[in-house]
Amino acid sequence: MQRDYPLERMRNFGIIAHIDAGKTTTSERILYYTGMIHKIGEVHTGETTTDWMEQERERGITITAAAITCFWNPTYQRGLKDAAGKDDVSQKVRFNIIDTPGHIDFTVEVKRSLRVLDGAVVVFDGVAGVEPQSETNWRYADEANVPRLCFINKMDRMGASFEKSYKSILERLNKNAVRFQLPIGTEADHHGVVDLLRMKAYTFSGEKGIDIIESEIPADMLEDAKKYRAEMIEKVVETDDAAMQNFLDGKEISIDDFKKVCRKAVIANKIFPVFTGSALKNVGVQLVLDAVVDYLPSPLDMPAIKGIDPNTGAEIARHADDSEPFSALAFKLQNDPFVGQLTFFRVYSGTIEAGTYIYNSTTGKKERLGRIVRLQADKREEVKKVFAGEIAAAVGLKDALTSHTFCDEEKPIILEKIKFMEPVISLRIEPKTKADQEKMGLALRKLGNEDPTFRVSSNQETGETIISGMGELHLEIMVDRMKREFTVEANVGKPQVAYRETILGEAEAEEKYVKQTGGKGQYGHVKLNIKPMLPWPEGEKVPKNVSNYDDFRFINSITGGAIPGEFIPAVEKGVHEAMDRGILAGFRLVNIECELTYGSYHDVDSSEIAYKIAASIAFQAACKRAKPVILEPIMKLEVVCPEKYMGDVIGSISSKRGLIEGSEPKGMNLAIHAKVPLSEMFGYTTDLRSMTSGQGSAQMEFDHYDVVPKNVETEIIEKKK
Repeated sequence: MQRDYPLERMRNFGIIAHIDAGKTTTSERILYYTGMIHKIGEVHTGETTTDWMEQERERGITITAAAITCFWNPTYQRGLKDAAGKDDVSQKVRFNIIDTPGHIDFTVEVKRSLRVLDGAVVVFDGVAGVEPQSETNWRYADEANVPRLCFINKMDRMGASFEKSYKSILERLNKNAVRFQLPIGTEADHHGVVDLLRMKAYTFSGEKGIDIIESEIPADMLEDAKKYRAEMIEKVVETDDAAMQNFLDGKEISIDDFKKVCRKAVIANKIFPVFTGSALKNVGVQLVLDAVVDYLPSPLDMPAIKGIDPNTGAEIARHADDSEPFSALAFKLQNDPFVGQLTFFRVYSGTIEAGTYIYNSTTGKKERLGRIVRLQADKREEVKKVFAGEIAAAVGLKDALTSHTFCDEEKPIILEKIKFMEPVISLRIEPKTKADQEKMGLALRKLGNEDPTFRVSSNQETGETIISGMGELHLEIMVDRMKREFTVEANVGKPQVAYRETILGEAEAEEKYVKQTGGKGQYGHVKLNIKPMLPWPEGEKVPKNVSNYDDFRFINSITGGAIPGEFIPAVEKGVHEAMDRGILAGFRLVNIECELTYGSYHDVDSSEIAYKIAASIAFQAACKRAKPVILEPIMKLEVVCPEKYMGDVIGSISSKRGLIEGSEPKGMNLAIHAKVPLSEMFGYTTDLRSMTSGQGSAQMEFDHYDVVPKNVETEIIEKKK
């Protein structure tokens, strides 16, 4: 079976934005214009294709990333005829699109989607410009090195300003954003865009703006268009030496040459083209799709994916080529009521067929790949084979989890895992009836497998089940899904903050664990030195005697065989386990560097368990002497409200131990930026509404952990007792 679309005519991209910037509305237009749907659903009526979950339709927000496949013939290609005199569709491009959530509680969906995508369209609200989650998503895209286009949406809204929104992108995200279009009219008068490359005006008519009408630029916009076109060309040719030389020599650059230079710059993340329009009013979306074809990369344009050979530990690469050994990354799990578990995966190299066996190099297990489907949000299209560069889902894999690598068993590779954020909030949960108990455990396990930021644990002392997540809404949705999808009724307790503990000082401790029984005894002797962990120097290789994790570092400094090598992992494991039991209030210890400096062994009695216990006791003893403190999650807060309420809002934030960082105008309102402890913010939205007569709104996202004040620490310890 041959691939139906060449790699160079394939685009894997995501649509990312802050909540309510218009991602899902834009996605609906894309599906309509590409012929995948024949009726546009709107978010406010709960009829969209990509927001298919009941919870999404009820709340009017995106909760889970939806994958869709569609085909686009660029608008400038239309009207051209092939040899048979029919419309030329030889340049039709296949889009694999992921529509992601904008709410901070579901940010895991953005992070894992960007890991497997080649490009992104970042949507901005024309009134608000760059918002808090826009910055977070942009940072994730930077980390994944994903090329981006910008779309300033909602130009029809009251208070919309292209220039203000464009300026916010330059100031808060990247100074290399370049305007490629100008809006024709704003607010209620917005009806088209000016294309600065072709120097033409485009308006949209017919059913849902499907007909694109090209005309001359309005006379009152011509001067601005000429000025901004010159600025656009200059910024783009600066990225290419040959083009820059021609520009300095006064040679006019052709449209095709400009596109080639610009495409190269976009793929290298040197340029971020900015487009504009209104998805709701059907203005400008088709031209953004043309830009996706022209500027965003195909799988062939992306560098080879790198991974580790599990047998040798050597770094190896895989290119986007059907003839290379098969390699793919599982990036999302989804429970489907009809077919069971779906495992979404991106194929980086090679091909895989339904009915064959798939090798999971992360677990070292093989599973039969019964069925492969291509997703249209909640609908499935069965396929027999998938090729390099494609995104698909496997049905019914039992052992696969997010971040697992699938590959050729003869030529194994393990791809880099996706790193996820730690949960910041917890709830106590218990089944309503005895019959719900077993069902609840199964439901929580399935939901935890699906979402790596949703954690389930049990309190050893009280026997309670604790669920943890990224925010109150995240946990509320999970409990709701448990009720609807798994028919499990549960009672939930009050939200709890996920505190952490760390140390501010240095300390040393020595422990000799000796136990004599009738026969063989136990003997383990270690000496540990602990101190706060500093970031590992950038670019410096980690030595073999150092285990370097995100929040813990273990250094083995044993020389001369004072402790035999086979017992060192047991010492590290003992320290790891001791970190889960905090010193002050039982919260997990983080950011500690532990060095094993000395120890001894017994020829007969030494054992792994003895060293593990000795290390655990020594570590806890050292931590008690190393100035232990409690850390709390600090949230980045943005409150938008009319200026007359500014004093009240600032006063309330200050009373919650908040630190005001500044304010700025946002449309007709004022945006106040602050950093506030999460523990003070439960129920804040309700307080804010009553304080601002329902006109205020707040957005919150995790920023960092910080040491709690002494009086608060005492309170936390007392509560824990």
